[in-house]
Amino acid sequence: MAKVIMVQGTTSNAGKSLTVAALCRIFRQDGLKAAPFKSQNMALNSFITADGAEMGRAQVMQAEAAGIAPDVRMNPILLKPTSDCGSQIIVNGVARGTMAAKDYYPYKKQLIPDILQAYNSLAEEYDVIVIEGAGSPAEINLRENDIVNMGMAEMVDAPVLLVGDIDRGGVFASLYGTVSLLQPEEQKRIKGLIINKFRGDVDILKPGLDMMQDKLPIPFVGVIPYLHVDIDDEDSLSERLQSKQTPALLDLAVIRLPRISNFTDFAPLERIPGVSVRYVTRAAELKQPDLILLPGSKNTMDDLKWMRQNGLEAAIKQYAAAGKPVFGICGGYQMMGLTLSDPAHVEAGGAMDGMGLLPVHTTFCADKTTTQVHGAIGHLTGMFAALTGVHIDGYEIHMGETTYEPEADNFSEIQRGTRPVVDGAQCGSCYGTYVHGVFDREEVSRTFVTALLESKGLSAHDVQTFDAETYKQQQYDLLADAVREALDMDAIYRILNREV
Repeated sequence: MAKVIMVQGTTSNAGKSLTVAALCRIFRQDGLKAAPFKSQNMALNSFITADGAEMGRAQVMQAEAAGIAPDVRMNPILLKPTSDCGSQIIVNGVARGTMAAKDYYPYKKQLIPDILQAYNSLAEEYDVIVIEGAGSPAEINLRENDIVNMGMAEMVDAPVLLVGDIDRGGVFASLYGTVSLLQPEEQKRIKGLIINKFRGDVDILKPGLDMMQDKLPIPFVGVIPYLHVDIDDEDSLSERLQSKQTPALLDLAVIRLPRISNFTDFAPLERIPGVSVRYVTRAAELKQPDLILLPGSKNTMDDLKWMRQNGLEAAIKQYAAAGKPVFGICGGYQMMGLTLSDPAHVEAGGAMDGMGLLPVHTTFCADKTTTQVHGAIGHLTGMFAALTGVHIDGYEIHMGETTYEPEADNFSEIQRGTRPVVDGAQCGSCYGTYVHGVFDREEVSRTFVTALLESKGLSAHDVQTFDAETYKQQQYDLLADAVREALDMDAIYRILNREV
């Protein structure tokens, strides 16, 4: 049976996800088979495994750091918010419907057998399980039905590392306050404290560390510096979504929808020198980009209404009417069509006009499409004609089925499981696809950026792309090396081995 260690945080975005990823990588470098685990994740960024199951991207990232294939058992419960007070509930990769928060709170204890079955089966296959908590264990109003912080630690008898974020200030108060709000038996589970995102000379912190040791009988096991590693983010807390980059050779504008999902689709473009990817929420911020990208959404109709009300839809339609390119993925693609209808009340029900940029119609239905796909881009016209025939790999996550007007041209031809299907649409300068990860292959991103540069009369000779997998592994090694240097790994191993 695997040994176990858990990482909790004083707040959301304290650095739990990257700390878990770093530990998974370090254990792998040290010859151990490690796997990440998070009993319940709330995020709009998700991933589809090889067997068609849906899980949170944070655990996918951590699995990659551990050098293993993503497995839905690593994230048995995924909550995908559909509104401010409701979420779609996904259990072991399969959607079970949508619940209001007030209904889910008492219900979630019924999911403990699913959580334990997933954890125990992983623990039989790996040497180490590194568990990630969620939010903060000091949310005492949620303690009674907790299944993800101290509740999870108790279920599997896990020792805990508590991470605090010094970059947002008040790190000593947050660490001390978090521990103080816990029950005595919970406090005993915390075996080490970590300060994360530190900038500067660690010697300046030492008086504070010494004073904290007088107040809390829990040792500090490290101070992790503020790291500049390029690793997929978990959710909308991502600093990436705050990007207001100064336009470079290419200025790409992503519409930051209220319920944006899978914005990591655009990460391969961000990594290309000379390309700026910025996220906009108002028509005034749009200006004159070289391309507008419409991302996925967990509530397509409401997010389209939001664009309609704040003027972004009108600005995008005017932009497209001038022959400039608009590219939509998943929910963004659906919005670009002629109509959206929801007879089954998958979202809010009813019907509405789409943006009218693509000759397609989308109907939302209860059955969710979750599958990995591969295929090739179809016969494109216009600016991106050079993409014709280029191979793509990715995955689909959507509730809608899209039908075509007779004049519609598809974007790609893909293999959905064993079934060949047409995907997406194109019309003039507008393109849409259901395939997440469409830019991940180097040939796609390079050809795409080259076409945009040439449309501006710029040379594409200096476009520098790279092998995404090699780059990703380098980033995981950089993360692990920095965290290994910052942490007392001897102490971490003593905690793991129950020697303290």
